[in-house]
Amino acid sequence: MRPLSKRILALSLSTALASVGLVGLSQSAGAADSQPQPEPLPLPDSIPAPRDVPFGGTIRLSVDATDLARHIMTVHETVPVPAALAATGGDLPLFYPMWLPGDHSPTGALDQFGGLVVKAGGVTLPWLRDNVTVSAFHIPVPKGAHTVDVSFQLLSPVSREEGRVVMTPEMLNVQWNAVALYPAGYFTRQIPVEASLRLPTGWQYGTALRAQGKAGDVVTFKPVPFNTLVDSPLFAGRYFRRIDLAPGAAVPVALNLVADKPGELEVTDAQIAAHRALVTQANLLYGSHHYDHYDFLLALTEELGGIGLEHHQSSENSGPRGYFTEWDKTFATRDLLAHEYTHSWNGKYRRPAGLWAPNFNTPQRGTGLWVYEGQTQYWGYVLAARAGLMTAPQVIEALAEVGAVYDTRRGRTWRPLIDTTNDPVIARRAPLSWRSWQRSEDYYSEGQLIWLDADTLIRQLSGGKHSLDDVARHFFGTNDGSFITSTYEFDDVVKALNDIQPYDWATFLHQRLDKTSEHAPLDGFTRGGYRLVYTDQPNKYVGSFASVRHVEDFAFSLGLTIGKGGALGNVEWGSPAWQAGITRDAKVIAVNGEAYDPEVLREAIVDAKDAHAAPIALLLQEGDRYVTVSVPYHGGLRYPHLERVEGKPDMLAAILAPRH
Repeated sequence: MRPLSKRILALSLSTALASVGLVGLSQSAGAADSQPQPEPLPLPDSIPAPRDVPFGGTIRLSVDATDLARHIMTVHETVPVPAALAATGGDLPLFYPMWLPGDHSPTGALDQFGGLVVKAGGVTLPWLRDNVTVSAFHIPVPKGAHTVDVSFQLLSPVSREEGRVVMTPEMLNVQWNAVALYPAGYFTRQIPVEASLRLPTGWQYGTALRAQGKAGDVVTFKPVPFNTLVDSPLFAGRYFRRIDLAPGAAVPVALNLVADKPGELEVTDAQIAAHRALVTQANLLYGSHHYDHYDFLLALTEELGGIGLEHHQSSENSGPRGYFTEWDKTFATRDLLAHEYTHSWNGKYRRPAGLWAPNFNTPQRGTGLWVYEGQTQYWGYVLAARAGLMTAPQVIEALAEVGAVYDTRRGRTWRPLIDTTNDPVIARRAPLSWRSWQRSEDYYSEGQLIWLDADTLIRQLSGGKHSLDDVARHFFGTNDGSFITSTYEFDDVVKALNDIQPYDWATFLHQRLDKTSEHAPLDGFTRGGYRLVYTDQPNKYVGSFASVRHVEDFAFSLGLTIGKGGALGNVEWGSPAWQAGITRDAKVIAVNGEAYDPEVLREAIVDAKDAHAAPIALLLQEGDRYVTVSVPYHGGLRYPHLERVEGKPDMLAAILAPRH
């Protein structure tokens, strides 16, 4: 057969391609040969990297926080222009702080920033936001301008749906990072700031900053470096009380309280004594201090947004109404101040190298959070017991709950603990669909279990001569009186442990941090003379915590928690509720045909304990749908407890006993 001509061949190929719908593809391929591929758009000139040199002037920062009705703070800054830039004119980049110490992530309130106007010599300057680093603003400074005037507003949330509320009719929380811009190109410790604040008439305040003057309702504070300013938030309120926690001491410590109602500020002598004992016990533990004064800031409120944040010379915390007036019911919240106070040593003074940065717009790395937060969580419980803020039995109940939660957290089978140190950036503390499978910041409380494990092991290996107390004093107690941050890495932690008690601590830690496992590190319980058990008797700590948070906890039976109005909070992965197809955010309407009430559900769980009993029927509302789910659970009520093991020394009692 003769070869087909080129024309006939082309027509035949075209017909064949058309038959399978590929004519367009063939033509496109030809067009692509002549069309250039896209190339990346060059990034803009980089913003100057921070240098450890003096800024050369003092920023004047003025904040008006009196617009409580509209939740607006109005800001004015006078920013000096560096001499070299003033001589030539040019770009002055100003940063809005984003990477905040204690948050371990870029959580700056940039979405609440508005109304920016910049002037020099009365002339408005056309600022330009950097479209890569959107927290940076480029200011075109004219030649000869020695200052620029910056004005803007913090448009803080008016409801919880928009974010954390920081202004109410009775109190406010000023976080200086939210109301200040600062020049790029410098370590923030090299940028002096003199801040002033206008408060509502008659309000009092607490802060680690110290005032240098007051005119009417305006307080002017002594100049401090910008990093110190950001690390020194302020609580102010209509109802305020200040309590001296170290009377007569050379280094003052105070408890500053604001409340929704004046009655919440009624404090007994015994309650004051427990908070004073916290200061005493911390100083005995660490044998040092790293502040020249310390101010606890505590808001007792249901209106201001919740917060628990550490600072070098202050805390920044909210607690429940009834913190003092319902003392016996709210004990589950009373490790909080001990936790934050510990951070002055662990986290602010000694800090993982990856969590120190020269300014507030340099990314941080949280690998060391198992020490920063994990050991702080441990000492928070221990110091609360030693001070009398919680009793030893209450702390032991709390430890039982921690052990049970992390021993049943199924996410540990695929995700090692060390990876959860990335959660501040990954999850930002947003609600998770399946927290027990995804894991979330487990370095806090599972880290706490690791340090209990280490403490009991040191005590066992040393025959009771040494403990984690010695490691804490050795590691955190250096340079008494200094609050210059001292950074460390993994090997430094291992060395500190070995200095007190030689052991293969590197392997000990890697096994617990870097490996997946079926169970939590509970050796601290067994070595300490206890075992984790479950009974039908309520755990008092779980009850206190649930009461404060307004939730009902059935985590260790059905595998779920229920909030106000029957709203499902967490559902444990693999639990009976999970097996039945129940998910969070549904609403429990009825139990076995009876309107939902926590006691009704408890009775249903007890009644279903017989293996021949019918499954528990839950009527759920899921959006606009109603579904009935059967849960074949017959295990009864289950709550975690620590039970003493006969014949073993009670190390937990020794750990929680006050020091003298």
